[in-house]
Amino acid sequence: MAPEDQRSGLPALGLQDALFLDFDGTLAEIAVTPHKVAIDPRIPAVLIQLAQRLDGAVAVISGRPLAQLDRLLQPYAGAMAGIHGLERRDAAGKTMASAPLPELLHARQVMAEFSATRPGIVLEDKGLALALHYRANPEHGPACREVADTVARGRLTMVPGKMVIEVHPDGMDKGRAIRTFMEEPPFRGRRPVYLGDDRPDEAGFDFVNKADGISILVGSAFQSIARNRLDGVSEVIAWLNGFAFGPSAAVIIR
Repeated sequence: MAPEDQRSGLPALGLQDALFLDFDGTLAEIAVTPHKVAIDPRIPAVLIQLAQRLDGAVAVISGRPLAQLDRLLQPYAGAMAGIHGLERRDAAGKTMASAPLPELLHARQVMAEFSATRPGIVLEDKGLALALHYRANPEHGPACREVADTVARGRLTMVPGKMVIEVHPDGMDKGRAIRTFMEEPPFRGRRPVYLGDDRPDEAGFDFVNKADGISILVGSAFQSIARNRLDGVSEVIAWLNGFAFGPSAAVIIR
């Protein structure tokens, strides 16, 4: 049995682990709209220290584009997967991205017309994907799902999340993004650990579970296949900080 972190009751992180972290709802509290997100200013330092301890085997796996993640997490500039893996930067700093599908042109038009007529609905255009956010007007959730389902045809797929419906190219998810990292140094041969809070993270949990890793759901919004749980973002930060900085972490972040 793996050693347990006495502060959290979770399996303890080890120096031979590979750590993968969702962003919204895991490293940062979810905001009403994506551009209003705010992070604890100490998080970049925690990520940098984690990467040092794990020899670079740390990656952020998010639905956000890489450009947004870089802006929010600077000066941290480690491995990342953006838009569920459609964009990616490996541990050596090489970036790669899928080509935008022409089907997104029609989807963009339909979703833009839909959001323009419904107050509180925000269309986020990620270039390679589109997302309808309805946190400011939850009653429109079913209608958002319906319009997304209408345009998610052919090579496009619909991905529901917390008060958001995304449409992006089929064939990529967070589990596949983690698997790709695990095939590369410095992740290769390590035990994968993944923290996430939403239904799109289930693909990551599935990969990690099958690899005998540590899967951690943040919060309790739904019944998850994750085998462990932390209550919220503050608990995530404290747990990560405890590993990054050692026994003194309890007085650094609570």
